[in-house]
Amino acid sequence: MSNLSKRSTVYFEPKIHQELKIRAASSQLSVSELIDEAVRLLMREDQEDLAAVSDRVNEAEMLYEDLLNDLKSHGKI
Repeated sequence: MSNLSKRSTVYFEPKIHQELKIRAASSQLSVSELIDEAVRLLMREDQEDLAAVSDRVNEAEMLYEDLLNDLKSHGKI
């Protein structure tokens, strides 16, 4: 087992828990390791999303109505 050191109680739907145990067994990881990995991926995605928003903060804004009108004028809708 890895060096995970903090404990938490997590509740799953029975079917999800069963599939998680099967996945853990087939990948030779513990359920805790799989959950830790999944949370890390989720947090990494959040970090990437925040960076993308930050990169676009100075872009010009367009009202939704203007977007629709632009799409219509270019034959997109």
